[in-house]
Amino acid sequence: MSFKIIISLFLLVLLIGCKQVEKPQKIIIKTEPDIIKEKVSSKPPKKIEEDSSKYIFNREYTNQGFALIYNEILFNEKKISKKIDNRGLYIFHTKIRKNSFVKITNPENTKTVIAQVISNNAIFSNFYNSVITKRIVDELLLDENEPYVELSLISNKSTFVAKKAKTFDEEKKVAQKAPVDGITIDNLGTVEKKELPKIAQSNFLYSIKIADFYYKDSAENMIKRIKDETDIKNPIIKKLSQTKFRVLLGPYNDIKKIQESFDEIEKLNFENLKIIKDV
Repeated sequence: MSFKIIISLFLLVLLIGCKQVEKPQKIIIKTEPDIIKEKVSSKPPKKIEEDSSKYIFNREYTNQGFALIYNEILFNEKKISKKIDNRGLYIFHTKIRKNSFVKITNPENTKTVIAQVISNNAIFSNFYNSVITKRIVDELLLDENEPYVELSLISNKSTFVAKKAKTFDEEKKVAQKAPVDGITIDNLGTVEKKELPKIAQSNFLYSIKIADFYYKDSAENMIKRIKDETDIKNPIIKKLSQTKFRVLLGPYNDIKKIQESFDEIEKLNFENLKIIKDV
């Protein structure tokens, strides 16, 4: 009997030893898939960030607002940080990359020109959506006391861009040889002056659009914040539909007054402030 007991104990010890040897193997097999899973899951976020940044960089841009007309006095007074050739169809813009092309429209007469962005880091007041040349003013027959324009970015995929770029290069060579005042209405002949249409005298009436809201309560909270945190005391809510409430400042009948309010509301760091013409 003692011999059988010894044999049984020996077999039991041997069985327990085998199980202990197998145990580490199970742990190794179980952890390998987790490691692989972590490596795979760590890659997608980087790819998403790259794609999103490219999308924002290439998005189209449109804007309505007042343009700042370039002259040497503004440059000397440091209201514009860079010089621009007043003979060309050029603009400064802070949100559109350099060498892009934009269509500029005068909404009063629907005249348009194509201009080139020659700087996107020039410093000027945020009240203006761009700095434009005297030639653009003349081409659009803009009222210099009310230089309200519509800007739209021309897509780089457009076949027009490559053709226009060549035209700009050729025009630039001609402009460099011409006198500074070579392209102005004052230098046109008497007959041509009579044929030029007169700039219509429009009623100056503009508002500053803060934002649109789905709920009226949200618009009212915005009104309260403006009154509490700025010196502006006359913001209004305009009901556009049952689910669209617009917060506005104005209307203003003077460009200096609207600029003062714009500079004041900018302290709240609102995005996409827009100046809209009241009709």
